Parts: sequence; structure tokens; C-alpha cells
Amino acid sequence: MFGKRGNEGQGKGGGVSAPPLPSAAAPPASAPAVLVEPAREPGRYQVTPPPMQTPQRRRPARTDEYYDTKAQVFSALIDTIDLSQLAKLDGESAREEIRDIVNDIITIKNFAMSISEQEELLEDICNDVLGYGPLEPLLARDDIADIMVNGAGQTFIEVGGKTIESEIRFRDNGQLLSICQRIVSQVGRRVDESSPICDARLPDGSRVNVIAPPLAIDGPALTIRKFKKDKLTLDQLVRFGAITSEGATLLQIIGRVRCNVVISGGTGSGKTTLLNCLTNYIDRDERVITCEDTAELQLQQPHVVRLETRPPNIEGEGEITMRDLVKNCLRMRPERIIVGEVRGPEVFDLLQAMNTGHDGSMGTIHSNSPRECLSRIESMIAMGGYSLPAKTVREIIAGSIDVIIQAARLRDGSRRITAITEVIGMEGDVIITQDLMRYEIDGEDTAGRLIGRHLSTGIGKPHFWDRARYYNEEKRLAAALDQMEEKSKDV
Repeated sequence: MFGKRGNEGQGKGGGVSAPPLPSAAAPPASAPAVLVEPAREPGRYQVTPPPMQTPQRRRPARTDEYYDTKAQVFSALIDTIDLSQLAKLDGESAREEIRDIVNDIITIKNFAMSISEQEELLEDICNDVLGYGPLEPLLARDDIADIMVNGAGQTFIEVGGKTIESEIRFRDNGQLLSICQRIVSQVGRRVDESSPICDARLPDGSRVNVIAPPLAIDGPALTIRKFKKDKLTLDQLVRFGAITSEGATLLQIIGRVRCNVVISGGTGSGKTTLLNCLTNYIDRDERVITCEDTAELQLQQPHVVRLETRPPNIEGEGEITMRDLVKNCLRMRPERIIVGEVRGPEVFDLLQAMNTGHDGSMGTIHSNSPRECLSRIESMIAMGGYSLPAKTVREIIAGSIDVIIQAARLRDGSRRITAITEVIGMEGDVIITQDLMRYEIDGEDTAGRLIGRHLSTGIGKPHFWDRARYYNEEKRLAAALDQMEEKSKDV
């Protein structure tokens, strides 16, 4: 044991019921990194929940007596431990050091508790000092896709496409806000009364959104979109039933032959997961630049530049928008530009990039169908203040986008790729599209799971056939389309 200052038994908190645990315990900037799992990607396509990686024991409800005991032990720990020395240890060694000191404090103060209660207290205090407090058990579980904290007393999780309430609770809203501040400060952002909305990410890449009082009336609302340890691939999406093997081959070819792709879908439909899958088929010698609000894409190519937006500072200055990033991309000699999510006028700059030699660019957008996706893009351009005739805007869209891939989260919690749609061109004032594949729902089984099938639309040669031939992929493309059509006839 090291760095003791005074007697472990002489905690300065004494009978204080609840000191501000996370803020008092927050290590300095040089403290050990939080112990988290490697990069994850949201498991968006499971039909049924996979077995939990880490079984969660049922915790008894926290009592005032528990928090009082924890407060006294925690206060004595802060008096005893030297955080500057703790910062020099790796995560596991620091956790063991804290456990040793806490065990000594419990012995000296003669707290009456069982072995299981003592273990629970040890784990809670270690999580408060080194991690994210009550969130740590949820972050350690790889079967959870989303964590939604609605104030200190209510936490929901999404497992296997279904949202259920967790037993995890925070001591009070002050503890929850302190943990939120710890999360966002790691990426140079802040959340407080003057800046109550913040997007951030965890060290593993999980996406974080915080909205604090006074905007959140019942206490801070924290939402975490978790990444899985292992990246999903198109082969895994086939096993989950999100798409057929022939459809997956079609997507591989679309990514390989540098089609300009927009992935459309609602919240939680798996757009980012699908975008990650498609980027696997980008050639390793291409220069790829990604633009995101919070960096979460996981490209494996060696030549990748990752850019991230920046919110304004406390004086309201210094903001870097998505449009600023996309504009700057064009000066960085990109071969492909990938925009994590298109939300506003930056869509016009992305379309310009797609139309001026940056083939194979990709992005995602919130919409419920390929046709609605085109309408949303047109609306976003209008929102940017461009006074262009509607026909000109549609001509730009039709000349820029090659393929729209529609993803959906169905009412049973499963994710499906519901359409692969080509943008053909213009006919009069209307953008013409054609579906290469679509998903049809036939009904549901006795367990409430939806039953459906992916069907070919019978298109002989897609519009990007010449592009596929240029990349020597026309035979594989023809075979995939033929197999899709044969299977559709057999149904």
C-alpha cells in the first residue's frame, strides 16, 4: 500500500450521508484510463437476444444505510490514498490498490456486513473512482445495444431489440450529472446549465448524448449507443436474417465498384452498422476521409483521416459544423468521403463531391423509404438557403447518388435491409428510381416475431452495370441477380 496520509479510520466525512462521490473522486487529468472493452459496434441486427457475456446478479435495492456506509468508507479512502501515485498504475493494479485500502478501512471502522455486501461495496467504490459508477456493469455487458438513463432513479437498456428496465440506479441526480461531466470532458466538451446539451463518445467509440437540467426536468438524461466488441460483417447480417447471401453479394459489389451510396433508415435501424460493413470493401490503397458529429466509424484501411465537428465554446465561438468539415475535405485530396450522418445543408456539399470525381462516397440519412430519402435531401438543400429551381436540385441529386440502401427496425425488434434501390435519372421533373431488391412481410409466428422474405424485382441489368464491368465484377453481379430471381420464383 502506498501514499497514506493519516489514519484510515479518521474519515473526514463521518456521518455525512452522501458526499459528491464522482466529483470528489475524479482523478486528475493524468489518471489511468477507464477500464473499458475494445471498440464495439452496435449489434443492430439480432433477431433474438444472444446469451449474456457477463451474467448480471440481481442487486438489492439501495438503502440510506448503504449510502451512509459507502460515504464514510469513500471519505476515508480519499483521505488515505494518493491520487498522483494511483495515476501511475495501470487500471487493474489501481483497482487492486483501492480494494486493499477499502478492505482495511472496513476492518478498522468495524462495519458489520456480509462478504457479498462487502464485495458489492468494493466494486461500487472502484467504479466510482476509476470508471463511470453504476454504469460500469452495463458497459461491461456486450449484449446491450443502448443504455437510456432518465434521471437518477430510472435506467432502461435495449437487449435483442427489446427495451427493458434495468435495476441500475444512481444515488441522486448530482452523482449522475458528475458522471456525465466526466464522460464528456474526455473529449474536450462540457455539460452544465449554460451548455445543457452535449454529444460525446466513450473511449471505446460508443456514442453518448447528454441533456441536463433545466432542459431535462426530472434530472439529467443520458443515452449511450454501445459498440459491440467484434465488428459485424455482411456475413453475420446474413446469419441474422437482415439480408440474403445474394443481397450481401450485391452490397459487396456496390461498395467495391465505387457507387455513391446513401444509407437511409430510422433511429436505431442499423445505418451506422451497415455503413461500417460497406467500408470493408473499400480498396486498401484509397485515401478515405470521414466526417462525423461524434467519431464512431471503424474503418480498417490504412489511409484514413477522421474528422469530427466541434461545438461552440462558452462564449458561443469556435464552432466547426459538418458543412465546414465536408468543404474542407475537398481540399484534402480525398478518394472517398464518408459522412457519418447527413442532417442539414452539408448534403449539398456532399452531393457536389459525389458529382466531381469522388466516386464511392457514402453517407447516412434519417428517412423511412428511398423515395422519402430523396425528398429529405431536397428539403435539406432548400434549408441551406440555396435559391435553385426544384428541377436543378433534382438533377444534382439524380446525377450524384447511385444507390439508396434502406434499413429498418421492425416492430418485433429485428433489423432488416428492406430495399436496395437505384437512382436512374430524371424523367421530366421527377427523379426515377428502381428497386433491385425489397423485403416483404408475410405475417408473424406464435412468438410474435415477424416472418418475411427478400424478393428480387427481376431487373436484368442494373444501372451501374457498366461500372461493375469496369471493375471486372459483372459476372459476379449477374450471378447474384440470377440467384435472387430464382429464389424469388421458388417462394
